[in-house]
Amino acid sequence: MDSNKDSPVRHFKWHIVIILAALAMVILLGVFTKLFENTAAMRDSVFMFGSLIFIIALLIMLSQVSGIVNTLRDNSTRMEEAARALQSIHQGLQQINQGTRVSEVVKTIAFRDEERESLREAVFDKLKERDFDGAYEIVDEIAGHAGYRSLAEELRREVDQYRDATEDERLDQTISHIEALFDSAQWAKASVQIESLIRAHPHSEKAKTMRQQLVDRKELHKRSLLSAWDNAIKRQETDRSLEILRELDMYLTPNEALALQEAAKDVFRTKLHNLGVQFAMAISDKQWADALDVGQQIIRDFPNSRMSSEIREKLHVLQQNVQMQNS
Repeated sequence: MDSNKDSPVRHFKWHIVIILAALAMVILLGVFTKLFENTAAMRDSVFMFGSLIFIIALLIMLSQVSGIVNTLRDNSTRMEEAARALQSIHQGLQQINQGTRVSEVVKTIAFRDEERESLREAVFDKLKERDFDGAYEIVDEIAGHAGYRSLAEELRREVDQYRDATEDERLDQTISHIEALFDSAQWAKASVQIESLIRAHPHSEKAKTMRQQLVDRKELHKRSLLSAWDNAIKRQETDRSLEILRELDMYLTPNEALALQEAAKDVFRTKLHNLGVQFAMAISDKQWADALDVGQQIIRDFPNSRMSSEIREKLHVLQQNVQMQNS
């Protein structure tokens, strides 16, 4: 970059030229005054003309200085706005970072049980194949991770017991494993394990009865859900009703689903109504973040409703209000 372009002399060269011209004019006026000192009218005219030129030059100079001051003021304002924007972005990044960390912690807690069950399945699959070395390798790998050492110790004991057990004891151990799958309502995994058990013990009546136990336990669990659903409806516990209904859906026959249809509609209508009231109250109180959260929940849970469609059209306005409120 050419440093001369940004030098003070270049910025003010026209002002210097004008002032020098005005001074030169004053000097010339002085000379003319000497020449025409006998003519009073001429002398007065020349002085008036010179004064006028000097005043014009001065006004131009003041105008330029005023423009520079305004420019500096505008630049200062823009810098303050930029600083505020950067601060807002910094805070937003901190919130995102914190939210991400919280999300990871929640995710770890949420999937910990599922991970433990998957590890159990991996070890048990090796045991069914009589691959004891492979089972111990998996257990050793599990033991190397913090938070899973107690599980590793428990699995190691199970591997030891299975390795040293008789065939009947191994059958009972497998059945206990399947029953644990019943307790956690993992019906698909239980079914796979039952069929594998029957293949390994084709003449065992105890193994064959596990198929019927699967049907009975699944039906018992459905009845338990129906009872919980009925209690939640009677107590007008809308959120609990919806939670049960989502789990119950996979167990219902078409006729059973039809029988619950009207009650389910009432629950959904009540839930949508409650969310609509929360949304309206948040808007009225100008709690834009709460309104945005409720609005997004309505869109997610009731995508085909008229309320959802209306909120979706105004969602960008809510997001702007939240940004303005947080800035």
